[in-house]
Amino acid sequence: MVKILIVDDHPIVREGLARTLEKCFPGCKPEAAADSVEAMKAVWDHAWDLVLLDISMPGRSGLDLMKEIHSARPKLPVLIMTFHPEERFSLRALKAGAAGYLPKSAPAEVVQQAIRQVLAGGRFITAKAAELMAANLGMDADRPLHEVLSDREYDIFVRLGRGETVGEIALSLNLSVKTISTYRARIMTKTGLKNNADVAQYAIRNNLVD
Repeated sequence: MVKILIVDDHPIVREGLARTLEKCFPGCKPEAAADSVEAMKAVWDHAWDLVLLDISMPGRSGLDLMKEIHSARPKLPVLIMTFHPEERFSLRALKAGAAGYLPKSAPAEVVQQAIRQVLAGGRFITAKAAELMAANLGMDADRPLHEVLSDREYDIFVRLGRGETVGEIALSLNLSVKTISTYRARIMTKTGLKNNADVAQYAIRNNLVD
């Protein structure tokens, strides 16, 4: 029996994914976690074949959580499933060790294909993500400004681009305002952008926010 852990903070998404998995994999009884604390407890307490993980989570980002999962269970594959389009996070996720990157809008048969591919020891990469990876080859010298940011910095960069204040970001990530301000200062230094308005304009221009 395939053992799959769904990590997503939206109950409707968790329930929908669970139903899809039960139909696609007879005998599968997926379990769910709503945040990083629940997820890591489940990872430590049980043996899993696969983790389905969202990127946008309360508190720590999905990418941070994926790294902790890999540290705890190096052989446990993590398949990212998110509302974010491939342009925003797929390269970072795949470089960080994700077994695949899948939009939540993908039809059930594609979800099934991705899971089977990952369970068989492979990786699942959409055509769009593969195109982005190909375009990224040999582009280090001319890479976009946001590509110089660490995963945490990029997460905060995107939140600033959406118009969130330092205080709102601190509350969402469960970090101090001082810590977020330090990250913001690093972001401005690395990118050369001068203020939040510049960040918002850049994020919109590069399709990093809706």
